[in-house]
This record gives sequence, C-alpha cells and structure tokens, in this order.
Amino acid sequence: MKFDIVSIFPELFDAPLSCGMIRVAREKGIISVNTIDPRAMTSDGVIDDYQFGGGAGMVFKPEPLTSALESVLTKDSTLVSLTPKGERLTQKMVADLTRHKHIVLICGRYKGVDERINEIFKPMEISIGDYVLSGGEIAALAIIDTITRLLTGVLGNKDSADSDSFQTNLLEAPIYTRPHVFMKYRVPEVLRGGNHKQITEWRRRKSLEATLERRPDLLANSVFSKKDFEILLEVLNG
Repeated sequence: MKFDIVSIFPELFDAPLSCGMIRVAREKGIISVNTIDPRAMTSDGVIDDYQFGGGAGMVFKPEPLTSALESVLTKDSTLVSLTPKGERLTQKMVADLTRHKHIVLICGRYKGVDERINEIFKPMEISIGDYVLSGGEIAALAIIDTITRLLTGVLGNKDSADSDSFQTNLLEAPIYTRPHVFMKYRVPEVLRGGNHKQITEWRRRKSLEATLERRPDLLANSVFSKKDFEILLEVLNG
C-alpha cells in the first residue's frame, strides 16, 4: 500500500515513520510513505491567507494544495482530509481502508482548508476524535499506523490484531505477563491453569464487563450469544 502525505511539515514524520511496526512494514515493502510539501508548489512560500467575511484565523489557500494533490492523485487514489468536521475514525473504517491501494492524506493547518478543495476533490473527511489539534499530521500518523498493523505480513501473529479492542466492537480483556505475583497482585489463576476453554470464557466475560462499564455505546453494534446476554444481565444485576 502507498501513502502520500500532503503537509507543510514533512520533517515531523521522520522519526515516527522510522520506528517499530511502521519501519518494519516499510523495510518489507508492504507500505511506502511519501511526503509532499505544498510550500514547494509556490513561488513565494505563502500557503495561507485571511478568510473572506472576516473572523479570527488564517485559511489554507487552495492553489498550493491543488498543485500538491494533482502531483500525486491517480485513478487508484483514495483522498482523505483530516478534519474535526469529518466522520469519527473507527476500527471498521480502518479495515475498509486496508482495501485501498493508494491513500493520499491532507494535513490541514490554521483555521482550516479552503472549502473549494472539498468541492473540487471530494475527499473522505475523517476525524480521530472530538478535539482539535494544531494540524492534521498527528491524525495522519494515526491513520497510517492503524491501517498498517492490519496488513498481511506486518505483525508477527495475525491473531494479535484480531483480538484487539474494537475488532468485535468490544473492549479487550485484561492481559498479564510474568511475574505471576507483583507487589502482592496475582495473575488470575484461570490464565495459568492451561484450560483453553475456561480462558476463552474468562476473557469473553471480562471483555463484556469492561465494555459495559466503560463504553456501553459499543454494545449496540456487537453480536451476542445467549451466554453473553446472561453475563451482561449478571453484571447489570450486580
């Protein structure tokens, strides 16, 4: 998969793209990542201006962004604009994005991007949460990271991704490692007993409990067995 990032701060990506899983994916040729600086598309380096109608904050000019986008977009490209106005990123959306060959990410800055960019190019608009960042660069890194870890050959064990939180619209069960006793806190005995059926049941129960307690909104889109309903009723009834 190919990623192109349109950003006025391409240097911001140097360290994150050279670490951990993303570095491995790049070295294996599973992904490639390129940055395009819209400033390089101008004669004077100016990429922002005051907004029509007045108001605080500068606006990303359409000309340099258009030139940058036209330099990388092809018929196989999927254009994504990172903006607080976009649809909130979910694990399902991430899974859908893994099916695309080429993703171009627009990293907005200032008050925002001239609306004519949306009218001309019609990008997917994505938000990574209900808060405002100073630019779309961190959001772009989040998109690349979440997509990359789902691609075949990136993680050593595919089950590691399949069991993550949100993969089944539930939060992940608690996890433990050695030592089995730490500051008087013990690993639950069921996890050390070797009975895989009991371990699976324990993890499912803990996953349901955590989701009900912390993110009950996720339960509306989850698929439950009869046993799951019984567990949820037990938790609700104390």
